[in-house]
Amino acid sequence: MTAIMSPALSGRDYSLTGRDAKLAVENGLAAAEWYHTEIPRKQMKELMQRSDQPAIRDTAIWLGALILSGAGGAWFWGSWWCVPSFFVYGTLYGSSTDSRWHECGHGTAFRTQWMNDAVYQLACFMIMRNPVTWRWSHTRHHTDTIIVGRDPEIAVMRPPDLVRLVLNFFGILDAWHAMADMVRNAAGVISAAEKTFIPPQEQPRAIRAARIWLAIYIATIALALYLHSWLPPMLVGLPRLYGAWHHVMTGLLQHGGLAENVIDHRLNSRTVYMNPISRFIYWNMNYHVEHHMFPMVPYHALPKLHELIKHDLPAPTPSILAGYREMIPAFLRQLRNEDYFIKRELPPTAKPYREELHNPVPAAAE
Repeated sequence: MTAIMSPALSGRDYSLTGRDAKLAVENGLAAAEWYHTEIPRKQMKELMQRSDQPAIRDTAIWLGALILSGAGGAWFWGSWWCVPSFFVYGTLYGSSTDSRWHECGHGTAFRTQWMNDAVYQLACFMIMRNPVTWRWSHTRHHTDTIIVGRDPEIAVMRPPDLVRLVLNFFGILDAWHAMADMVRNAAGVISAAEKTFIPPQEQPRAIRAARIWLAIYIATIALALYLHSWLPPMLVGLPRLYGAWHHVMTGLLQHGGLAENVIDHRLNSRTVYMNPISRFIYWNMNYHVEHHMFPMVPYHALPKLHELIKHDLPAPTPSILAGYREMIPAFLRQLRNEDYFIKRELPPTAKPYREELHNPVPAAAE
C-alpha cells in the first residue's frame, strides 16, 4: 500500500534489476515459503467468507462524505469556510483511497467482483496508481515482502531519506513520480523495473489506463483555465497532495524500521491499534501482520483474525503515537548504521522465529 520508490544511496541495491535482486533469488528469499500461524480449516473458511454488506455500507459512507465535503468546498469557495470541507474531502480522496484500491485489488472487500473492480478503478485514479501496474506490483509485494531487490513497494529504504518522508506527507514526490510514470506509460513506455512484475500481455492495459487518466487531467486543467479558477483541480488531482497525510502516516507504520530479508511477517510487519476514524479511513489495514499472513481474509474480518492468532504474534503497538516513538529513533539510528533494525519480541505462547533464515545481510537488532 506504499509508493514504488527508487533506490537510496546505501550498501543495499533496492532496484528490481540489480545486484540484490539476484542475491535474493540465490539465497532462496524470492517466492519463499513464509511462516504463518496455524488456524483450524473450519475457522479459516469462516474468516475468508466474503460479503457485500460491510463494504457497501462503508463505500456508501465514504462516497457520501466525499460528495458532501466536495460540495461544501465548492459552495464556500473563495472564503476560509471552504478549508474544513476541503480538509475532509482531501483526506477521503488522497488517503482513504490507499486502502480501498488495496482491498479491492485483493478482491476481498466485496463478494461481487464487479463492485471490487469499480471501487478499485476509482480509488486507483484518485491515489494516482496505475490499476494494472499496481495490481502486479502488490502481488510481488506480498510474495517478497520487504525483500531487498524484489519488493517494489518498500517505503523506507536504508539509510532512510528523511526529507523525502516529510515531503510525502504532502504527496509532493510521490505524486510527481506518479505523474511522470503516467506520462511515460501514456507514451507507450513500460520501464525495465515494471517489466519485472507486469506480464507482457498486461502491459498494453497499463498503457491504455495511463492514456485515459492523462485525458481526464488535461480536461480538468482545460476547465480550470476556461473558468479562471483553481476549483476544478482542487476537486480532481490536487487532493492527492493536500490529502495524503493520513495514508502516509499509517503506511509508514506498516514496515518502517523493521527487518528486511526475512520470511516471517512477525519480523517485518507491524500491527497497530488505532482509533475508529483512522480504522475507517485505513479499512483495518492497521492489522498488518495479520493481513500479510492471510491476505485473502477480508478487511472486516481482520479484528476477529487478530483475536484468534495474537498469541503467536508480537504485542501490537498500542497507538499511532507509540508507533512513531518506536520508529523515528530507529530511522535516526539507521542514518549511522543502516544494518540496524527493530526486532520484534514474541510472547511465550508463540512459535519461535526460524532464525537461520533471517537476514542474510548482517543486521543489528534492538
